[in-house]
Amino acid sequence: MNVLVVKANNRPASEAVSSKMYETFMASIKHAENINVTTYDVFAEDMPYFGQDLFNAFGKMQAGGELTDLEQRLLASKQKAMDAFTAADVVVLVFPLWNLSIPANLRTFIDYVFQAGYTFKYSEEGQLVSLMPEKKVIILNARGGIYSTPEAAPMEMAVNYVRNVFGGMFGMEIINEVIIEGHNAKPEQAEQIIAQGLEKVTDVANRLTFQPV
Repeated sequence: MNVLVVKANNRPASEAVSSKMYETFMASIKHAENINVTTYDVFAEDMPYFGQDLFNAFGKMQAGGELTDLEQRLLASKQKAMDAFTAADVVVLVFPLWNLSIPANLRTFIDYVFQAGYTFKYSEEGQLVSLMPEKKVIILNARGGIYSTPEAAPMEMAVNYVRNVFGGMFGMEIINEVIIEGHNAKPEQAEQIIAQGLEKVTDVANRLTFQPV
């Protein structure tokens, strides 16, 4: 089984709970004999933002034009992300809630793989057809506030976005999800909240050993 872990926080584990989740997952899975684990660190990779420069590059490629350095970087970065995504049986997304959404670097990774004809397409009748139903995804998220209440849930645009992209558009099966929340809202319970969440992360990693592909 090929597992791609998309790490989307560059803060140290001593300061960031999602970074603790990443370290816990990696420590728990490293001895699994039947699993090949690759990390794609969105803060360590060269990932120019998705925009007109990329569309210019597409046009130049079709016309046989000369690419700028930025255009070459964009095409190479996008292809690297797609290659890693293609090779994975299971994608593990480890990310924080920042300002009600996901880190910009994670959004860039998603933009790289969010491509018609690759992760989704439309039928002749205009219906969405997901192209990644054979792949599985695990969501590991940390948020200091409490967003699981009916009142706050509509404000949460990190996990909801990821679910809609990978589970909805791409058709991937969400096999596990761990959300650690409230450790900043309830500082007196923070240690317990985090410890319980990390136990769940360890359990998720251990379950992968028995996950059919």
